[in-house]
Amino acid sequence: MLCVRFRLSPEKEAELPRLLELLGEFSPAVEALPPDTALVELRGATRYFGWDTRQIASVIRVRAVALYGVECVIGAGPGPMAARMAAREAGPGTTRIVTDLAAFLAGQPVAALPGVGAATARTLCEYGLDTVDRVAAAPLSTLQRLTTARTGRELHEKARGIDRTRVVPNAAARSLAAERTFARDELDPYRHRRALLAAADELGARMRDEGQICRALTLTVRYADRTTTVRTRRLAEPTAHSAALTSAAYRMYEALGLQRARVRGLALRAEDLGPAERATHQLTFDPADERVRALEAVADRARAKFGPGAIVPAALAA
Repeated sequence: MLCVRFRLSPEKEAELPRLLELLGEFSPAVEALPPDTALVELRGATRYFGWDTRQIASVIRVRAVALYGVECVIGAGPGPMAARMAAREAGPGTTRIVTDLAAFLAGQPVAALPGVGAATARTLCEYGLDTVDRVAAAPLSTLQRLTTARTGRELHEKARGIDRTRVVPNAAARSLAAERTFARDELDPYRHRRALLAAADELGARMRDEGQICRALTLTVRYADRTTTVRTRRLAEPTAHSAALTSAAYRMYEALGLQRARVRGLALRAEDLGPAERATHQLTFDPADERVRALEAVADRARAKFGPGAIVPAALAA
């Protein structure tokens, strides 16, 4: 099993369907995990090609760079869970292969298990169950009492290396992304919000130019230690309105409660796109909203005539 994470910049995101086709040359079972990851079932591929897992991973990495200019990191393991965890530990342009699953899981923080969110990890850590091996040693009844019956059972199995997930072949979801990377690790919340404003403004302008709206927004925060936090929020109504996207991005960012976090970059992704003519808009009696939308239309016409940098929000011009 391979977990391939592509290092997609916004200008390269259109290559994702072709990258998935590249993976399909090695296996018919490829599952896209938006925004930049895919699972590949290699059962039978090693016998067919006569290559081992590391050789197949190397060929995938070389072809991705040569054909599409996209680098990737690859994790490999006996199942999707191990492969995804290995991919998080792999360095740029490398493959991390898990051969001894028990040894790999021992000592891993409980938050490293797929599906374990911040609230669950915090609850477990309060009772000393901060590593995977400690969770594996805990009785099932204890885990279920601390969480829920279903969550406790899943934790009990995953910590012991039992992975019941399967690769479900699918296609890449249509989306648009905008990313802002800082020149150095950034701690200032003001600069974080400024980057979100720039990304949301870019996304809104691109969607309006293409005649599209989005129904969900995903925020990705990349930290100095190469870890990431990803949050997705369904929007109250489908929109390509920059102000609405910015407001949603700010709320997701504030909900993270980052305290002196060293942030390397921020990315916004507009998910579940659709044609703008099918969008609905809740009418309001607020004249300010109408003025903002009218100014947005004027700004779009100016950008179309003079270029994308002709008009920017005042906070970004300072």
